[in-house]
Amino acid sequence: MNKQNRKIIFDTRWFGEHGIGRFAKEVYDENIFKPIKLKGNPISIFDVLKLTLYLLFHRDFFYSPGFNAPFFFLKRTAITLHDLNHIDLDANSSFLKRLYYNLVLKRACRKCAFIVTVSEFSKKRIVEWSAINPDKVKVVYNGVSEAFHANVKPYEPGFPYIFIVGNRKLHKNEDRAMRAFAQANIDKDIKLVFSGDPSDQLLQTTNELNITERIIFLGRLSEEQLASTYKGAICLLFPSFYEGFGLPVIEANACGTPVITSNTGALKEITESNFNQLVNPKSTIEITKAIENLITQEKTLGNKDIENHLKQFSWQDAKKQIIKYMYLK
Repeated sequence: MNKQNRKIIFDTRWFGEHGIGRFAKEVYDENIFKPIKLKGNPISIFDVLKLTLYLLFHRDFFYSPGFNAPFFFLKRTAITLHDLNHIDLDANSSFLKRLYYNLVLKRACRKCAFIVTVSEFSKKRIVEWSAINPDKVKVVYNGVSEAFHANVKPYEPGFPYIFIVGNRKLHKNEDRAMRAFAQANIDKDIKLVFSGDPSDQLLQTTNELNITERIIFLGRLSEEQLASTYKGAICLLFPSFYEGFGLPVIEANACGTPVITSNTGALKEITESNFNQLVNPKSTIEITKAIENLITQEKTLGNKDIENHLKQFSWQDAKKQIIKYMYLK
């Protein structure tokens, strides 16, 4: 079959609302890809065997929008490594994860057709870790979904608020963000609003700082609710230690909301610094000052460059780039 007419097996098991799941849904094209007919969780320790067996009987090119890979048939396989957080962050790792990355995934990186990643930061780490030719790693930036735009109806809870989006993982640096907020010389009516549910650690810090009445947890948010909450916020506070990309930054910006985020890695790479504020994520003082500065500037903040900056983050462009790489193989 001519390469331009073939359909590529796509691991649709990754589909979801956030992170890899959103990436998978956005770059999927039913005219180019066909869904994998395989059940089960792609991050299962047994999936490498199931996937290898599946590809023994299904001989088309295979693409995974996530970090799962077969053990054989790698020359007709492309994988996506959004980052190496399971290697770089002890809190996100385990013996089995490290075993998988070092025995299966590193080998896959060396033998597969190519690797997609989402930032130059992640590309650098993948090349260092797997000792492969940099040309094999293709950087395809994430995009801004249609739900996030400047005309979104803002969330109006009846008080001004700073917003934190996270999953309570330690590298999100939420405890330090809360402490910086508590120290900031700002109106005490301003609250700190979190997506998701509280962790024991954050509840403990809230009580320790005696700011219970200023902390709100909204629980799980739909994409539309998330966009609305970005729009209504004074700013997004996102001083993460480690991100392969950092979708909340560009989502908040697309809604017209500035961001306080980290001056390292992928976050520095994707952040337009005139509209947003970059801080050392290890410095509570820097985060506190950024909060105070941004609130002081709130009424006058504006930057026409942000629209041009956001143009490079397009799901349509991401889809086209990935498809182009497929047909070069």
